[in-house]
Amino acid sequence: MSPDLLSFDHPLTRLVVGLLCVFAFVGLNGLVLVWVERKVAGHVQLRPGPLHVGPYGLLQPIVDAVKLVGKQLAMPAGADKYLYWAAPLLAFAPVTVCFLPLPFDPDLAPMRLNIGLVLILAFSGLGVLSLILAGWGSNNKWGLLGAARAVAQSVAYEVPLLLAVMSVAITAGSLDLYEITGKQGGWPWQWYGVQNPLAFFIFLVCAVAETNRAPFDLPEAESELTAGFHTEYSGMGFGLFFLAEYANMIVVSGVAAALFLGGWQGPFMSGILWFLVKVYAILLLMIWMRWTYPRVRFDQLLNLSWKWLTPLAIIDLALVVIIKGIGG
Repeated sequence: MSPDLLSFDHPLTRLVVGLLCVFAFVGLNGLVLVWVERKVAGHVQLRPGPLHVGPYGLLQPIVDAVKLVGKQLAMPAGADKYLYWAAPLLAFAPVTVCFLPLPFDPDLAPMRLNIGLVLILAFSGLGVLSLILAGWGSNNKWGLLGAARAVAQSVAYEVPLLLAVMSVAITAGSLDLYEITGKQGGWPWQWYGVQNPLAFFIFLVCAVAETNRAPFDLPEAESELTAGFHTEYSGMGFGLFFLAEYANMIVVSGVAAALFLGGWQGPFMSGILWFLVKVYAILLLMIWMRWTYPRVRFDQLLNLSWKWLTPLAIIDLALVVIIKGIGG
């Protein structure tokens, strides 16, 4: 093995170390967000939330994780075993790649690419394929209905989301998340989210829908479809879907922070701390929305995208192109 390969400057070494850090971060983040979500849900519903397992219930997510690992992995009769077991792996694997181009810090770049934004959009789109495989491979009518909903929802909300992202990419003149972040400043009026609030709003709404979070969690609506696409999953089969959801929330929050909130930049002491503060502020907003607003109907979900968000995103993109063309 050559000495260069052992150096952190070698691209392969940076990639491997970056992936190991991503796996550790995703696991730890999942435990933290489970506790935060249950605490927020408790306060919204005027109850304490996790309280008895560890101080302030901090050990409750660890106990839940051990319980999931210990559960039997059972496959329903008549299910396609290859599709059934491939679905949770396909849900989790692509999202780990999406972490690599995220601009946590100007000096922390596991995989800096001039098309980093395109890489994230491409791999995040594979998540809906895992829902299709889970619904079809489970041989369950509720799972199949959840998968059909997931496809329609993903197609509907990817269009305005991509248009909102394009408006920022055109403004910055780059698809490199590090370069987009660097062209913003540390003060709020220097952020693209303040300069173009409509694109920021469209991106946030679409991000909630793309991650299947309430009030847009129609693919797994428990009041209608038992548990939707993951009805037949238990143990770590369900756990991987659950972990992938939280990992996707981090990815969309990280992209939002980089595109619209200046990323690592702050009024003072710019660095990774500012990036994480902005990411977790968006995450808290998504969690608060889940426990505040009721689930919409499926026709309302599609109407919101095709009748409102998509036309608004097209108008916003056109204005950005005109302003950019006039300004040179």
